[in-house]
Amino acid sequence: MTETMAAWAPRALSVLRLITGLMIIEHGMGKLFGWPPVAAYAGIKLFSLLGLAGIIELVGGALLILGLFTQPAAFIVSGEMAVAYFTVHAPRSFFPLINGGSLAIIYCFACLYLSTAGGGPWSVDANMKKA
Repeated sequence: MTETMAAWAPRALSVLRLITGLMIIEHGMGKLFGWPPVAAYAGIKLFSLLGLAGIIELVGGALLILGLFTQPAAFIVSGEMAVAYFTVHAPRSFFPLINGGSLAIIYCFACLYLSTAGGGPWSVDANMKKA
């Protein structure tokens, strides 16, 4: 069982990267394009803190989906999620369950892991190393 799981670990890394990218890009699209529509994201100005967050999420999410420049993109998104947690969520309460910051924490540490582990075998980065 352990050998089978170990054989699939690199592929699981690629799936983690892909799903994380899809979840991150959704937030950026909601902030910048209003789709999917989220009431809290209505009227966000491009040149604001939330607008900058949307740009980072849109570009970073797209790069994660592709697995292109995975490590620097994931590092930047991880930092953005840490800033989001400490500026938006932490002032509301110490407890993430109460302050609504659980997703920001999960995204932060998933991206921090991707910034060290890379994009996995199913990524543009891996294909560029082969060539």
